[in-house]
Amino acid sequence: MSEQPAACRINVEALDAGFESEARQWAERLGLPLQIEDAEFALQVGEQGLQLQQLGPDAPGPVRVDFVEGGAAHRRLYGGGSGQMIAKAVGVAQGVRPRVLDATAGLGKDGFVLATLGCQMSLIERQPLIGALLEDGLARAAQDAEVAPIVARMQLLKGNSIELMRNWQGEPPQVIYLDPMFPHREKSALVKKEMRLFRPLVGDDNDAPALLEAALALASHRVVVKRPRKAPCIDGPKPSHGLEGKSSRYDIYPKKALKA
Repeated sequence: MSEQPAACRINVEALDAGFESEARQWAERLGLPLQIEDAEFALQVGEQGLQLQQLGPDAPGPVRVDFVEGGAAHRRLYGGGSGQMIAKAVGVAQGVRPRVLDATAGLGKDGFVLATLGCQMSLIERQPLIGALLEDGLARAAQDAEVAPIVARMQLLKGNSIELMRNWQGEPPQVIYLDPMFPHREKSALVKKEMRLFRPLVGDDNDAPALLEAALALASHRVVVKRPRKAPCIDGPKPSHGLEGKSSRYDIYPKKALKA
């Protein structure tokens, strides 16, 4: 996600009195006001955790991170396991569970899928509001007996993805996974509630070529880029091959073979 949100008016609010203290803490951490007139977005704190709500008459419902129920649970139980295209793209195979850096973590959906399959995941989210949702979702998931072992494999990092990759400390990730926001206005993408909310809030990742360059310099084995199926490749080196699905594809930039 882009580092700076567009010029949106955002406040933090408690959904009931019992969460006012927590709302104040989030407001302080994120440097956001608790109450402003004509706010366009509200970061809301309530029983279901942290959620981001676009305000206004035509706004979609709230967006939150939930690894325990809903879509994440369905995919964890019935998503196809290591046969999923994302698993093949990052190199999951018999005896192979690579260490993966998801440098464009967003709401953590793809990272959770790979952690479910046994990959050790590092996730970078540079947009502070999205990072807050992800942090809250991971904390709530850690309280669930079934999901806690999965999210224990997910480490959240905050900051600029390019800078963090260029100044990486310690053993480099074997695979780096990128799913940047791009200025493509395909109708199918805009149907999703998250996309409708993210577009005005975080904009597009116009530094995707630099993101790819930093990833290729850091990853020890391969870089994988998720793209809309018909979209062009990111400017820069061309992928050696790709995996294509109905609406998206995975461009693969290999450096070294992954071994068991």
